[in-house]
Amino acid sequence: MASGLDKNQTNFFVERHKLDTAPPQFAEICTALYERELLALATAPDDIARLRQKLKGLSHHVKRAAHFMSGPYTPLAIDSHNASWTASQPIQNPARKITAVDNQQWFSRYATHGLVVCVVVTELESSHIELDSVDRVVDTTATLHTNKHGWFGFDGQPETALQSQYASRRVCKPTKALVTAACCGHQWNHKGRVPPRPLSLREILLASNLDWRQFRYPHKTDLSS
Repeated sequence: MASGLDKNQTNFFVERHKLDTAPPQFAEICTALYERELLALATAPDDIARLRQKLKGLSHHVKRAAHFMSGPYTPLAIDSHNASWTASQPIQNPARKITAVDNQQWFSRYATHGLVVCVVVTELESSHIELDSVDRVVDTTATLHTNKHGWFGFDGQPETALQSQYASRRVCKPTKALVTAACCGHQWNHKGRVPPRPLSLREILLASNLDWRQFRYPHKTDLSS
């Protein structure tokens, strides 16, 4: 009898076992992430080949993100129904406190491939903070390239101008205040706080690479040794 069991049926029970031993809220977070990502994929201007590629890895990435969000890896509260982190939102964007000198000194010392950084995204009169990752560093020109937002100087200013004069980007060193705002999707306009935005699956996975115990990194020469 056992040898005649359908292979897919056996896999189903294996997955159920994994689900039963998963962290609390895991299933609910998975559901919320699936709904969010499928909606994003349905409205994205990707071609068929790229869409298939994203769908192929969706299950793995959703489960990885849900395990992280449902575990004790951040000091943030979790809203499992919406698959989002929550924390008190400051009246103003905390990135306003980070100066060009602060960035210059920090990135000169710590900028390295794979580093998770904070990018201040401004559109018209609204702003928020996104997590991005460094995929190239050029010490001779004091510049770095982030995976999504492109080239910046160590001072945080972009190397290339955006098409819209009403939009801007600025990379900032990661601090607890900035990372908290990024993970919680906090947003602001000229009047102050506005409702948070939902994070993309990519941003949640980037957050899983952060060490919340201290936002300090080895010197990049130590990382390369």
